[in-house]
Amino acid sequence: MNSPMNEPLVVLDSVVKRFDDFVAVKSMDLTIGKGEFVAIMGPSGCGKTTTLRMLAGLDQPSEGEIRIGGALMNDVPPHERDTPMVWQSLALFPFLNARENVEFGLKMRKMPAAERKKRALEWLDRLGIGEFAERNVATLSGGQRQRVALARSLVTEPQLLLLDEPLSALDAHLVIRMQSVLTKLQRELGITFVYVTHSQSEAFAMADRVVIMSQGEVAQIGRSRDIYREPANRFVAEFVGRNNILSGKVSKVSGGRADVATASGTFSVEAGNLSKDNEATFVISADLVQITRKPVKAENSVRCSLISEEFIGSVVTLFLESADGTEFKVQLQERELSTLDHGEGDEFHLSWPAKSAHLLLGEK
Repeated sequence: MNSPMNEPLVVLDSVVKRFDDFVAVKSMDLTIGKGEFVAIMGPSGCGKTTTLRMLAGLDQPSEGEIRIGGALMNDVPPHERDTPMVWQSLALFPFLNARENVEFGLKMRKMPAAERKKRALEWLDRLGIGEFAERNVATLSGGQRQRVALARSLVTEPQLLLLDEPLSALDAHLVIRMQSVLTKLQRELGITFVYVTHSQSEAFAMADRVVIMSQGEVAQIGRSRDIYREPANRFVAEFVGRNNILSGKVSKVSGGRADVATASGTFSVEAGNLSKDNEATFVISADLVQITRKPVKAENSVRCSLISEEFIGSVVTLFLESADGTEFKVQLQERELSTLDHGEGDEFHLSWPAKSAHLLLGEK
């Protein structure tokens, strides 16, 4: 991956977008470096696609400034911006073949026919579908159409490429393949990618930085690992990964540790700035929790009953419940689960070290 911040290319400065009385984006500040791959993710209605549309010029900000390459873009129409967009629907022209679709942007720029044909064929070859150049796009597979859409956007060699849920319509195996294609292209070309997605796996696998949005606001910006292991607040902790979230009151602080009394028991965390009687909320990732039949010597442990399990490929998430009804999650490799004799209702002991707990600052 590229370094997180090169020379700035895109700057959103206190950008607000209103649709009548509805505020879709609330005072957004974001700087994206040249050659950076940034993914914007969040639940439906969080403002991520509206942000992308403002970068493309399809929507204008109600307040604030958008600058690309140092130039103010607020009122610059889409056709005057060097910001092609790959849509979720791909938006290919069904009456044109693959090559003609790729040529379209070059034709709008009045490039001579021979040169634009040459460029289009080069890009189709680069994306591994040169043999389908004269094929009508309606006859191509989903993955092939995706590559045509990418070639059409990249053939003009833009400085910034916008992608709106581009892989959402593909089968799972094609998504993984296209992730590899996208990251390889982005590294080779040095083009700045701004990629909107619902998918955590896509964002975390490809992006240099991830922007998590909630209700029109930025909840957290950071590298994938940092967001996963150190969520900024409860929303992010609940949105990414399989996290266990516990809240309570600090009963004791000693030796760099704080004991937090919760409904499920008293647990030790690294104290940070906590003091006695503070309210505290902390997160333990499901993959950092150990599960055993018998109690083990550990800084933190809780007895739970198994409720259910969820298989996702080779990874299994176990859902358990403590005596007070709090849900706990444990994530294992399937091969680990096969060695654990288990059944619904069985009792287990969960444990984790204090250092595995991440405090959510400002949460009660």
